[in-house]
Amino acid sequence: MSDSVFRPFETAFDRDTALGVLREATAGADDGELFCERRVSESLMLDDQRIKSASYNASEGFGLRAVCGEVTGYAHSTHMTMDALRRAAETARLAVGHGGGVLADAPAPTNQRLYTDADPIAGTAFAVKIDLLREIDDFLRGLDARVVQVSVMIAAGHTQVEILRPEGLHLRDIRPMSRLNISVIVEQDGRRESGSAGGGGRAGLEGVMARDAWQATAREALRIALVNLRAEPAPAGVFDVVLGPGWPGILLHEAVGHGLEGDFNRKGTSAFAGLMGQQVAAKGVTVLDDGTIPDRRGSITIDDEGTPSARNVLIEDGVLVGYMQDRQNARLVGVAPTGNGRRESYAHPPMPRMTNTYMLGGDTDPADLVAELRDGIHAVGFGGGQVDITNGKFVFSCTEAYRVKNGKVVAPVKGATLIGDGATALTKIRGLGNDMALDPGMGTCGKAGQWVPVGVGQPSLLIGGLTVGGSAA
Repeated sequence: MSDSVFRPFETAFDRDTALGVLREATAGADDGELFCERRVSESLMLDDQRIKSASYNASEGFGLRAVCGEVTGYAHSTHMTMDALRRAAETARLAVGHGGGVLADAPAPTNQRLYTDADPIAGTAFAVKIDLLREIDDFLRGLDARVVQVSVMIAAGHTQVEILRPEGLHLRDIRPMSRLNISVIVEQDGRRESGSAGGGGRAGLEGVMARDAWQATAREALRIALVNLRAEPAPAGVFDVVLGPGWPGILLHEAVGHGLEGDFNRKGTSAFAGLMGQQVAAKGVTVLDDGTIPDRRGSITIDDEGTPSARNVLIEDGVLVGYMQDRQNARLVGVAPTGNGRRESYAHPPMPRMTNTYMLGGDTDPADLVAELRDGIHAVGFGGGQVDITNGKFVFSCTEAYRVKNGKVVAPVKGATLIGDGATALTKIRGLGNDMALDPGMGTCGKAGQWVPVGVGQPSLLIGGLTVGGSAA
């Protein structure tokens, strides 16, 4: 991961000159770095049997940061020139003032490689991708005559990151990404419903474009649409709820994960602030954030400050044991950074962010959890959601859910929303399934206007007494 030669990108900066400028900008600072990024991305979409969009984007630039205490000076530019670098250094330097800081220890280099360096865009011809979009459309329409509209999107990206630190450490990471998403609309007797499925990760397109893979994704999107076609209006009230495995972990990510990020806790604005070492969840609940899982969408070999990613335990057997930290927040509270300093691009400073956040499984058969519901909801799929970090209150919409009475599934329901707060929901977990799964690779997380790819996961969960929004019960 380290190199004695700094070449962003091959000709833009002389290493020794760039290092000298960086050292001037960070003299007397606590931390800082020069972050350089080159990114290419491609996206193709077919909608209603026509190619709706095809885009290819390329960008490169740098961001220079100087940190002193709680103050950050950050400047960025798309011009990879020494003149632009010097101007950025002058701007970032303003945060340091008269200095007085002591440069933090550099992150330790790592030799781990969590994903390929290969460019997923170049690996498959453009015409082949177009043909696949049309083949998927034909396949779905051939499966069921009720299919009236199909949308298919293929996307890929390739990002090269270079980090130069004031002590001379040079770190490099090449990050691929690929994704396939399929949405389908079905109609019967004048009623229309939709379903979608997708996935991907830090790998080439060959995985999502393999026939077995895309056919399984297409069938899943159709299955969800057909379930919703016969769904009844969701009830409203307080119900026991069984959450499905995998993607429903998005509720964990939003309602709990953000509250365990270091900046919110250092500032005392999280519902979990000041609770380290205390019981915050039911016994048996263990939550991790792990950026080291090979090829996963949320994984990063190093974070955007150069710290190697890690498998961080946040909640262990219900007890809060850790937060996710970048370098600045870790230093201010006297702990080690955890490899969670992430940024959307060179135009953004890093902050504590999740990678792959998930809950470990238990030993209960998921069918037994559903059988415990006297009058409840089995929520299998989720769409969008909102959460207030200060109190953990959340609202999530279900894309696939079922009414359960006396342990038996009665009917699918539509329009269900789950309402509650993360801290309370953790304490109401009454059962953990033995079916822990990660999502298929489709998560993107927003925070302070920055978006980064993430992963989520969990086993089936039985949670007592969640508020369900729907029609009148």
